[in-house]
Amino acid sequence: MSQMMQQLQLLKDFVALCQKDPDVLHEKELKFFKDWLESMGATVPPPNEPEEPKEPQPEEKAEKKPEPKPEPEPEPESEESDLELDNTGVIEDNDKDLPEDGDESKEVTEEMMDSADEKRSAAMAAFSEGNFDEAMKLFTEAIMINPHSALLYAKRASIFIKQKKPNKAIHDCSKAIQLNPDSAQPYKWRGRAQQLLGKWEEAYHDLTMACKLDFDDLANEWLHEVSPNAKKIMEHNRKYERKREEKEIKARKERMRKAKEEYERAKAESTSSGGGGFGGFPGGFPGGFPGGMGGMPGGMGGMPGGMGGMPGGMGGMPGGMGGMPGGMGGMPGGMGGMPGGMGGMPGGMGGMPGGMGGMPNLGNILNDPEIVQAFGDPEVAAAFQDISQNPQNMMKYQDNPKVQALINKMATKFGGKPPGGEGGPTV
Repeated sequence: MSQMMQQLQLLKDFVALCQKDPDVLHEKELKFFKDWLESMGATVPPPNEPEEPKEPQPEEKAEKKPEPKPEPEPEPESEESDLELDNTGVIEDNDKDLPEDGDESKEVTEEMMDSADEKRSAAMAAFSEGNFDEAMKLFTEAIMINPHSALLYAKRASIFIKQKKPNKAIHDCSKAIQLNPDSAQPYKWRGRAQQLLGKWEEAYHDLTMACKLDFDDLANEWLHEVSPNAKKIMEHNRKYERKREEKEIKARKERMRKAKEEYERAKAESTSSGGGGFGGFPGGFPGGFPGGMGGMPGGMGGMPGGMGGMPGGMGGMPGGMGGMPGGMGGMPGGMGGMPGGMGGMPGGMGGMPGGMGGMPNLGNILNDPEIVQAFGDPEVAAAFQDISQNPQNMMKYQDNPKVQALINKMATKFGGKPPGGEGGPTV
């Protein structure tokens, strides 16, 4: 437990240093830690120089908040009412009964085919005389004899067209196309049936296919009749689909915007309510400086890189402290110095806890490739964040070789004793 208390004291001292001078985190040597903190969700305060990238953020939020107004857009519905079609010749067909089909599993002999042809000829004669009922009866008998003939179904469909029964005609034509998809007649009569029902787009496709397979003047005439309505509908559907896709894209962007705003709001709340340490990182410094760190190693003879020592003439540590024990090796280079006017450390401090010789060279610690690699491991980073939120959680990772390896490494760097081993401050 004594080692843990030392570790906690080290953590407090380091956090206190960063709270006094957050600009430490913007030094080159600490760039890795700064990047790591930000990747974990921490907000590092900007340097004291007149550089404040945070100010535009509230303006963006203020501009974005009034945006949810353009959501209601029922444009496609209004456009549907603008679609004017010429429904001349369209009829209603309420006859839902389907015509009789032949048995396709039946084997058809040549004699049966000849008999079906005779029935077809008789049906055509009755049709030419205007006797549609007799023609219908004969075509049905021919289909029963030879159910594999697509032509017989197409001919019977033409009778249904004459009788204004487009639903039955569509049934027969679909059956004929199933038997022979390369026959033009079923497409022609099915297209005409679709035209009678006002199904302009379907009629257009069927009549186009009929003319493509075998050009027919009557099929072409019907195609020209249905084309204006069919093209209006197709253009309308294209516009509707485009607007539907645009609406979906807008809705997706709006959801993303709201999610981003919610994230920024939650982030701001956690920053304002989070504990001390490094610009509001929840739980303080992530991971802390873990176990076994016996003290700050010696050798810090002065603050290098322009610090020139402790300004304010720290003539010595009052209360019996002749100076920082062990001679301070130095804070990372380039630091402008501790704020002036510090006459000395407050009295009575017997020295840094746990025999700490002074602050270590953090640049050397954080540039250590093994430490950099270790903090890049998500498992290790998560463990150190867990420990930072509750130092007692350190006990959970005693059997984790990755975490213990990093603890031992950093303890050695800080001049402490690795857990379970002897050692003292390195010189």
